[in-house]
Amino acid sequence: MKIMCDSINKNNIGEKVTLYGWVNKKRDLGGLIFIDLRDRSGIIQLVVDPDSSEYEIASTLKNEFVIKVEGLVRKRQSVNDKLKTGEIEILVDKLDILNKSDDLPFDLNNVTALEDTRLKYRYLDLRRSELQNNLMIKHKIMKASREYLDSLEFVELETPILCKSTPEGARDYLVPSRVNKNSFYALPQSPQIFKQLLMMSGFERYYQIARCFRDEDLRADRQPEFTQIDMEMSFVNQDDVIGVTEGLLAKVFKDVKGIDIKLPIERMTYDNAIDLYGSDKPDLRFEMKIHDISSIFKNSDFKLFTDIINNNGIVNCIVVRGEADNFSRKAIDKLTDFVKIYGAKALAFLKYNGDFSGSVAKFVDDSIGNKLVKDLKLSDNDLIFIIAGDKKMVKTSLGALRCKLAKDLNIISDEYKLLWITDFPMFEYSEEEDRYIACHHPFTMPANVDDLDDKENAKAIAYDIVLNGYELGGGSIRIHDMEVQDKVLKSLGLTKEEANDKFGFLLKALTLGAPPHGGLAIGLERFTMILSGTENIRDVIAFPKTTSASDLMTDAPGEVDIKQLDELNIKLKD
Repeated sequence: MKIMCDSINKNNIGEKVTLYGWVNKKRDLGGLIFIDLRDRSGIIQLVVDPDSSEYEIASTLKNEFVIKVEGLVRKRQSVNDKLKTGEIEILVDKLDILNKSDDLPFDLNNVTALEDTRLKYRYLDLRRSELQNNLMIKHKIMKASREYLDSLEFVELETPILCKSTPEGARDYLVPSRVNKNSFYALPQSPQIFKQLLMMSGFERYYQIARCFRDEDLRADRQPEFTQIDMEMSFVNQDDVIGVTEGLLAKVFKDVKGIDIKLPIERMTYDNAIDLYGSDKPDLRFEMKIHDISSIFKNSDFKLFTDIINNNGIVNCIVVRGEADNFSRKAIDKLTDFVKIYGAKALAFLKYNGDFSGSVAKFVDDSIGNKLVKDLKLSDNDLIFIIAGDKKMVKTSLGALRCKLAKDLNIISDEYKLLWITDFPMFEYSEEEDRYIACHHPFTMPANVDDLDDKENAKAIAYDIVLNGYELGGGSIRIHDMEVQDKVLKSLGLTKEEANDKFGFLLKALTLGAPPHGGLAIGLERFTMILSGTENIRDVIAFPKTTSASDLMTDAPGEVDIKQLDELNIKLKD
């Protein structure tokens, strides 16, 4: 069995060892040849003397040659504190080249290549320690999760990859059936229905490191295929699921980062999160809460604000402490362009230095000014950004501005901040479909069945776990009573025929002794991304897709032979 480079230390001095790996770098000092040998564990220095029988072959080495060496462990004359093996080196007795390498498309030790180039040669990019470390963190998260859930007698079970299409939410990836002409499977967006069926099958506690697929617009923290730490349990309530999840998170943070997280994790209702942070996944690593100042301006002389307030709109603001002098009008104009992305028509501002200046300062009389100073706890050099309009736009715009300012001003702490969001809406209005749809999914238990007719205000027993401004995972208590399920499906506008056509097998199971159950799924890649300190989810996936859902290394998706299409009874449009 091969020994790893980083397993050798000063305790092995005087021993003979055999090592395998890649040439990370070679330095010929006109006599001695120094070689940095790299494997997954790290780097160790090799030395070849001029009088060695291996000197000639060592002279031919280039970066990324694969070699085998035998030699004597000895103490280095100059210690390298940056390397785990920096106290020792290997004096080479024998060197074999196992494989050569052509010139590389980019330098692995000084990567300046475009991401597209690195994705095309992903197998080379993966040799870099940064990416290998990320994937090792992912491995450790999975290992810790399995150990924890096994200790609680959860059963790891697989669910199908080829499923029935149930188009609710994101678009399905469809797979044509060769045997059943003109019929299609769908790749699972999640194991949702199957894990509920496993509860109805009596397994009581299930988990799976589950592959999921969604055909949706991509971004830095989203991929078309991804992985969930998926779990479901019977005879539980919301607190039970939250408790199990907190234990899992504590185990992962301890095993992967050596951190003891504080339990229980803080909880916040959905409504409070929107009111205070403009987001259902607020980043609590910095302050800058949203303040409602509608009552202060309600009777002001500023007709724009008063008209908005009188038409059920709001006036909200955030305060940037001690930064007023650092924001020019040009910088504020750029922020105005930013909030327009989220529907804001304007970004008003006030600077405070004993008195007020800024775009709406002329409407701030002594009464309004005193109230602003008191309610916002203003100090000299504070800057107030104000947006007015309908609630959804105002909260979303200020929530996004809050995060941008924190990043631009470098005021985000390096701690990990976890938060539970609870009491989610049962429904949300879809502009695209012009109807109310399920906020989570149609099998989520409503907090109160009698509220289902009030779609705008109905709440669900649903919960998300948030980490540093990312939705790390989410879940709910599921509906186990067929009468309640019928009411929810009816509220979504589904007829019995439509409901049976989409998921009749689940509905039938509800009539045959379904236990109360609930669960949660954590996004594995997103969790890994945060613990790895990267903002790009592609950095934690071995072979990721681009934002156009393509694989530059394998050229997928690609065309297929016409014979394959004929077998599937598919004809392409021109």
